[in-house]
Amino acid sequence: MSNFLATYLIDIVGGYAAPITVGILGALILAGVIVFLAKKDVAKTYLKYAFIGFFFYALIAGIFLLILDVIKHYDPAYLDRNYVDKDVVGFVLIPVLAAFCLVLVSVGAYFLLIKKRPETAEKVKTALSLICLAAFVAALVLIAVYYSRHIADNEYYSGEYGELNSLMLYVSAAALIVVSVAIAFITGRKDKSGFDSRSLAFAGVSIALSFALSYVKLWKMPQGGSVTLVSCLPIILFSFVYGAKKGLLVGLVYGTLQSVQDPFIVHPAQFLLDYPVAYALTGLAGCLTYLDAFEKLPQLKFALGAVIGAAFRFFSHVLSGVFAFGAYAKDTGATNLWAYSLAYNSVVFVDIALVIVAGIILFSSKSFNSQMRRFNAYGKN
Repeated sequence: MSNFLATYLIDIVGGYAAPITVGILGALILAGVIVFLAKKDVAKTYLKYAFIGFFFYALIAGIFLLILDVIKHYDPAYLDRNYVDKDVVGFVLIPVLAAFCLVLVSVGAYFLLIKKRPETAEKVKTALSLICLAAFVAALVLIAVYYSRHIADNEYYSGEYGELNSLMLYVSAAALIVVSVAIAFITGRKDKSGFDSRSLAFAGVSIALSFALSYVKLWKMPQGGSVTLVSCLPIILFSFVYGAKKGLLVGLVYGTLQSVQDPFIVHPAQFLLDYPVAYALTGLAGCLTYLDAFEKLPQLKFALGAVIGAAFRFFSHVLSGVFAFGAYAKDTGATNLWAYSLAYNSVVFVDIALVIVAGIILFSSKSFNSQMRRFNAYGKN
């Protein structure tokens, strides 16, 4: 009964999440315009508290929907309808959630230590990083076990009907990881700083807000993927401030967490291409952070960075579509896997177009630009 209720609730709540959130956001913006026109001196204070209020609303809504989502995956009817085995909970959802919670706890512990005992914080930073990395690797191993148990011999993904190219999936994932790391280090060679308490706090807020907004789906694609309410905006803003190196790591954490919402995994490398790697590549939006050419045109700099990050994420999804989901292309009668995957995943650019519009509006504000310049100066130290 509880599983049925969770499935029912998430369908109902999910349907109303988008209009409610859009309505709240619209009301806050309208109130902000009124406050700005009526009394400019309190506009900055209003903006601060409006952001904090919306952040906590989005965070609470996201956590509530996440809990319902996990419970829903225990519903046998849901699993049968979506051709998913119940083991997806134990081998995918829980390990990924546990790894993410461990990251949050580690970040929180480091944040507290840096304030109270900075010398101790520096000593445990490496240990905390290794623990988080171990949890992430363990989650990937369990996902691989789930794949070998339930998907490897599924005729829908291999054989004459729909071929799954395992070698090319691994090669694609490895190549994208190498290329993205190289780009991040080349474009961020001026960045000599590591994560500190301030950047960690910014990262935590960005991941939480992006994850919460990702539940507000404006429309959903039939085989995965959706257009959301600018869910990647906080991640791209973080990358814009702190550069591609830090942006890649924050995007990686966010992408791993994304796999919890509605996991669609047919291969370990496909999991990487569609979740951690794809969203980590969004962090390449920060590859222009240390380029001085667009300092006087922040809107253009933000838009170009967002397009770069979206293009790499798009390519990651395309490779996954070609080498892992050929069966779906054949279902539609498509004869060219590349053309099908390119067309299907082009929804990424609709999603990023909304992010760019929102970013241009934000960067058209002098106070917002002033705040970003302050963060930029801090991030470049």
